[in-house]
Amino acid sequence: MSEAFFELSGVSKSYGSGPHRTEVLADIDLELAEGEFLAIVGFSGSGKTTLLSLMAGLIQPDAGQVRLAGAPVEGPGPDRGVVFQNYSLLPWLTVFQNVELAVSSVYPEWPRARRDDWVRNSIELVNLGLAAGKRPHELSGGMRQRVSVARALAMDPKILLLDEPLSALDALTRANLQDEIERIWEQDRKTVVLITNDVDEAILLADRIVPLRPGPRATLGPSFSVPLDRPRDRQAMNHDPHFKKIRNEVTNYLVAESRKARESAPAAGLELPDLKPADLSPPSARLAR
Repeated sequence: MSEAFFELSGVSKSYGSGPHRTEVLADIDLELAEGEFLAIVGFSGSGKTTLLSLMAGLIQPDAGQVRLAGAPVEGPGPDRGVVFQNYSLLPWLTVFQNVELAVSSVYPEWPRARRDDWVRNSIELVNLGLAAGKRPHELSGGMRQRVSVARALAMDPKILLLDEPLSALDALTRANLQDEIERIWEQDRKTVVLITNDVDEAILLADRIVPLRPGPRATLGPSFSVPLDRPRDRQAMNHDPHFKKIRNEVTNYLVAESRKARESAPAAGLELPDLKPADLSPPSARLAR
């Protein structure tokens, strides 16, 4: 069997220490093929961002290992492009300068003309050529997220990690950016991991969906293949029996696992303080009693 292009093996992560220690993720095993588009879905607070941070090398696991193209991930690097939910753009720089900063850090040996051409091509890829001279405050939320995508792609990473990049956008902008992400992915087929809490978005974009069971000690559930032809039309998909089947299977799995987590959670034994209400009546009323 060939070696996985991207792999998490026995990965666990906790925060805190002693009685305040919380095990967020436990025994995470995952393999991706090169060029695969994977979506990881789960409820808010289940540990999705922690999982992506481990993939990006922003934090290190307590146990297990993350490997990319056979090499261990021991810190952040340009071989992993990350797109965050909150854009993470430098507000005093233009669109061009934000992307150019990433390119210069990854390819400092390139001549200036080559770097500039590369930056312009990356910005054109996300259809922002006319906004290259604008600063983030002059852009809509959707345009800012396009800049984040352009910046990540400009580093020519081996894998693109998307941390709920569309969750803060309105429905129309979100749909447009979903189409852009699929179009860009179709062009060069980079390996992509999308973190999302939207099952429909996962089905629209991914080759495979893996649910994240609720924590603490969250683990990955079974894989759900998405054998739908591309490009995918969201309106046509609503009438596709395969789409409905996948959506029901993933949604029912997540709901069932969430119910199990709630039922198995220990009851919170809270001790209420012994408080007496203050007497707020005027002094004259108190003396008359």
